[in-house]
Amino acid sequence: MDVRRRPPKPSRVADDEQRTTTPSPQSPKASDALPLPLYLTNAIFFTLFFSVAYFLLHRWRDKIRSSTPLHVVTLSEIAAIVSLIASFIYLLGFFGIDFVQSFISRASNDAWDLDDEAATVIAARPPPTPLPKLVAPPEPIISVLSSVEDEKIVKSVVDGSIPSHSLESKLGDCKRAALIRRKALQTVTGRSLQGLPLDGFDYESIQGQCCEMPVGYVQIPVGIAGPLLLDGFEYSVPMATTEGCLVASANRGCRAIYASGGASTVLLKDGMTRAPVVRFSTAKRAAELKFFLEDPNNFDTLAVVFNRSSRLARLRSIQCSIAGKNLYTRFCCSTGDAMGMNMVSKGVQNVLDFLQNDYPDMDVIGISGNFCSDKKPAAVNWIEGRGKSVVCEAIIKEEVVKKVLKTNVASLVELNMLKNLTGSAVAGALGGFNAHAANIVSAIYLATGQDPAQNVESSHCITMMEAVNDGRDLHVSVTMPSIEVGTVGGGTQLASQSACLNLLGVKGASKESPGSNARLLATIVAGSVLAGELSVMSAIAAGHLVRSHMKYNRSSRDMTEAAS
Repeated sequence: MDVRRRPPKPSRVADDEQRTTTPSPQSPKASDALPLPLYLTNAIFFTLFFSVAYFLLHRWRDKIRSSTPLHVVTLSEIAAIVSLIASFIYLLGFFGIDFVQSFISRASNDAWDLDDEAATVIAARPPPTPLPKLVAPPEPIISVLSSVEDEKIVKSVVDGSIPSHSLESKLGDCKRAALIRRKALQTVTGRSLQGLPLDGFDYESIQGQCCEMPVGYVQIPVGIAGPLLLDGFEYSVPMATTEGCLVASANRGCRAIYASGGASTVLLKDGMTRAPVVRFSTAKRAAELKFFLEDPNNFDTLAVVFNRSSRLARLRSIQCSIAGKNLYTRFCCSTGDAMGMNMVSKGVQNVLDFLQNDYPDMDVIGISGNFCSDKKPAAVNWIEGRGKSVVCEAIIKEEVVKKVLKTNVASLVELNMLKNLTGSAVAGALGGFNAHAANIVSAIYLATGQDPAQNVESSHCITMMEAVNDGRDLHVSVTMPSIEVGTVGGGTQLASQSACLNLLGVKGASKESPGSNARLLATIVAGSVLAGELSVMSAIAAGHLVRSHMKYNRSSRDMTEAAS
């Protein structure tokens, strides 16, 4: 028995009395607005409709017989077409309004009758015939599911009958796939993911490109340092970081560079590398291939084969190294505005396939033999460079060093020599002759959608400081041989990262000069590192580093209460 309560309705008897004693206004009809009687108006429009239709059919038949184009119309034909459309609109509107009014009236009467006899009629009626179900789309797409059906899929993922990685293809909805995967993960581990946001992210944009089997996304705040005055242009530099004081420090360095007239950059080299490893039966045979690859007479042929991989890939150089009977070949090529790892790998595969004809005994061990070298600290990147090689310099005036950086030129020069140069040498650093280049590189990489793991070699940097102009001013420079960046592909197409690239004016691929956007981004990274080095070195020289971090990088929030 249904005991749910409904809002009270007016009595049918009282309603009948009201309708008999008080005349109710009649509902407006479509004919009320007509200037002529209804039958005359209908007759006119009916006659008009069929007359002009008959006229137009005859005219079009004559045009077809005389091979006259149908779209060439006379004034009388235009008038006939307008009359046909007007009469059709009237007839459709008139009968349509009348139908709707009659339908509403019948529905209203049926509703009142149902209320009067609910107790007897509903009980006496047989169960309603279920409506036919809509035909579901074919597998592997599953239609929009209710929460109960979601739970069934979660159980299927937990017991392994539905692989977690296939949810996107089976559901056809990337966000719902992430939600179900998230519930299954919490069920299996018994641990909550509360605090890891799910809503507010476009999961379709990462499908097959950025991240597999997502269960949410991580929030990283983005700050702005600048304006950075670089090569005569100003840039507001986005930095994604969770380290307090970092953006403020970079911003102070930008202010010092701006007050001194700006910094300038030089692009020294541009080329992404990939180095496969192949093996022969003897070292002599491996050396034969080495000599062939390094022979300048063969370079053009190899370049043609390599460049088939892309309209932008252009082979720049080939460098070989032997270890016993194993040959490591480092191919370097330009890649346009893309970072270019996939592009250069395809080119290398083309060359290996080509060489296999003349060297059938060549055993390809791997497309990458770590002579590249990607995402690892390596001397070859420090010496030869990888990606974009950039040097950035500026002359900071004496008064700016004192007023903005709160130190003096002599202290900075001495600290740089003992810390960045001598101290790094004592530590056996590889490309780490700087204060904190990795801090700036990582923050910009995260904000602009770069591969954060390539921070390893991209942060190779040597910082130089020297007193100039009779010791009054400071010449500072950073040399970074392997900045690996791109403005297309990977994470650059995500909405947040794309917005940061747009802020810098380097979003997407340059149509006028392919590769110029990526090269500009590399120079901005170097300029930002220069600003960061200036500021943090000044803080150390002035003894302000600890005090600054205590101010900006510590929280007074009670984490015990936050955790509860």
